[in-house]
Amino acid sequence: MEISIVEQHPNPLLKRTEYRFEIHHSAAATPSRDAVRAELAKSVQAPKERIVIERMHSRFGTSRTLGEAAVYQTVDDAKTIVREHILLRNKVIEKAATTAATPAEAPAEAPAKEVPTAVALQGDSAPPEVAKPEATKPETSKKGGPKKGA
Repeated sequence: MEISIVEQHPNPLLKRTEYRFEIHHSAAATPSRDAVRAELAKSVQAPKERIVIERMHSRFGTSRTLGEAAVYQTVDDAKTIVREHILLRNKVIEKAATTAATPAEAPAEAPAKEVPTAVALQGDSAPPEVAKPEATKPETSKKGGPKKGA
């Protein structure tokens, strides 16, 4: 796997440096995010924990992958700025830690719906038919508008 950086932009407002990269992987399949993060860490000389890969895209039948990544100043900056599902993909956070709810915060279970007794007593027979009122159409003239007397 050979990685090359196409673009590099510092973004001081979000406390990160943004990279666009290209990977050539002629002898293997598309590399995993974890492997790309490790290679990118070597290239930009930053710890792997601070690198977040936003997206990677490889076209079918080619051995080239394009991607976007960001290197944050601290891991805490990455956790506060980056969307949760991206952090999960990059294994910066664990799923169990994000969805753990205390019993006080857990939603209460909805009570079971009661079946009306008339339907419950009928058993296998079909429910009684309910008469639907017929909808009446207003009378219209030949030109399509309503009649004056109606």
